[in-house]
Amino acid sequence: MYSRNETKKSTESSSIEGLKSALETADAILIGAGAGLSASAGLTYSGERFERYFSDFYQKYGISDMYSGGFYPFGTLEEYWAWWSRHVFYNRYVDAPIPVYRELLALVKDKDYFVLTTNVDHQFQRAGFEKRRLFYTQGDYGLWQCSKACHNKTYDNETEVRQMLARQRDMKIPSELIPRCPVCGEPMTMNLRCDDTFVQDRGWYAAQNRYVDFLQRHKQGKVLFLELGVGSNTPVIIKYPFWRMTAQNPEARYACINLGEPQCPAAIQPQSICMDADIHKVLCAVSEMQRCGA
Repeated sequence: MYSRNETKKSTESSSIEGLKSALETADAILIGAGAGLSASAGLTYSGERFERYFSDFYQKYGISDMYSGGFYPFGTLEEYWAWWSRHVFYNRYVDAPIPVYRELLALVKDKDYFVLTTNVDHQFQRAGFEKRRLFYTQGDYGLWQCSKACHNKTYDNETEVRQMLARQRDMKIPSELIPRCPVCGEPMTMNLRCDDTFVQDRGWYAAQNRYVDFLQRHKQGKVLFLELGVGSNTPVIIKYPFWRMTAQNPEARYACINLGEPQCPAAIQPQSICMDADIHKVLCAVSEMQRCGA
């Protein structure tokens, strides 16, 4: 296990040129994406964007950002689903305002790539990434499950979410729109990994198997582990495995772009590119260098 005091920022390797070279020479690219990628795409959970869509919830309940709103103890299911339908719509069923995901796809689409992400906003698929190359480990805003997890199945929610959004009044939805489990009749809930009731359905396991297969095929060789906007909340999902796999493969490269938090262990620093920068600006710079033939 890597401890915090073993990590440090890279200096000499932190360059656009280095990332461009790593992308071009890689035989395979494993993308690990966290919340910082969507933040770079403009899907921020606080500030002006929150105020634009949720000022009424702030005024009535004192909710100050979208993240904390997801844990608010609403008194009724009508209020609960008014919040969540709005939250889901603006973070799942609209395109990100800044085309970071499309910039990323343009850089990797001709490579053997795979995406491991803790994001639940589905922006990879909206941008054109192939579904078979995606593993959403923590769930999907576009899916519901039984709140009691009485069976291992999830349900698409777009039609119902749009109805809730259109018909909510005074931060409540009509009672007849409250979704209930078709098996046990209990209320549905979001398919998000918050506790031990999280449902891992057949689609989740199929994606996990494709991820494992990708790792098996690329244990060695020129593999780029491209970490984008991954924080320290759940490092065991992306960050630590990327460090470990880089250390185990002398031909591998590790690249981390994280505004304010770029780091890697000293042991893999010679193989690493760590940039304290906005992801969108870095990807655009790499794309521009490619277009100019630099």
